[in-house]
Amino acid sequence: MILALDIGNSDITMGLWKEGTWQIWRIPSRQDQPELFYGIKVRDYFLEAGLPAEAVDTIVLSSVVPGLTDKVKNVLRSLFKREPVVLGPGIYEKLPIEVLNPYEIGSDLVANAVGAHFLFKETCIVVDFGTALTFTTVSGQGRILGVSIVPGLRTALRALSQNTAKLFDVPLEMPASALGINTVTAIQSGVVIGYEGLVKNMVQAIRAEIKVECPAIATGGLSFVITSLRGFFHRVEPQLTLDGLRIIGELTNGKKGQEGV
Repeated sequence: MILALDIGNSDITMGLWKEGTWQIWRIPSRQDQPELFYGIKVRDYFLEAGLPAEAVDTIVLSSVVPGLTDKVKNVLRSLFKREPVVLGPGIYEKLPIEVLNPYEIGSDLVANAVGAHFLFKETCIVVDFGTALTFTTVSGQGRILGVSIVPGLRTALRALSQNTAKLFDVPLEMPASALGINTVTAIQSGVVIGYEGLVKNMVQAIRAEIKVECPAIATGGLSFVITSLRGFFHRVEPQLTLDGLRIIGELTNGKKGQEGV
């Protein structure tokens, strides 16, 4: 079994790939927590699921939070008695894709690119709805052509709600109307409906620049929020990052890298 971990700014997404499907857990990304906190969380998830640690034969880790990387690596070594594959420039050279600016690009975006390249085998745009909203364009030959980044939906909502005179807990959902009638619906309208236009405009601008009417693929935990975009995307693949990490694990273990795709 392959254990894949995506350490993001909001959550650590941990997925166990077994029998062609994912079993997924999430842990809040808290840099102030000690290793013990993460060790207990991971151990308890496996115990509750009745999964033996020795069944894990490959561990792959992506992190965009340097303060958590070593903590989680130490936990994984201790619990599973295996050295995790940490996605970074040293690993990129072994992958069948060409990574743009390997020392700058987020490893989660590289995992997205690998997943998209193996899944679609054509030029495509991966739109990842996370803490940041990212657009990663991958050529049919597996070259990352470029990345665009804007604040994510929840990040934008939080910024607005924290800086108004009255603080509101604004649900992240599509409003019934573009005409907000109170603070909550006004923020929902501006952010959620506004981001619909942002996503469409970015995708269209990328297609125009590369001169390819390529598919756009949505992923990330918030990919379901803007319901009006469902018909705009060629596919919605919520676990694309984990799939990319899984493929990387298979490649680094000498497997064919396409199992389960």
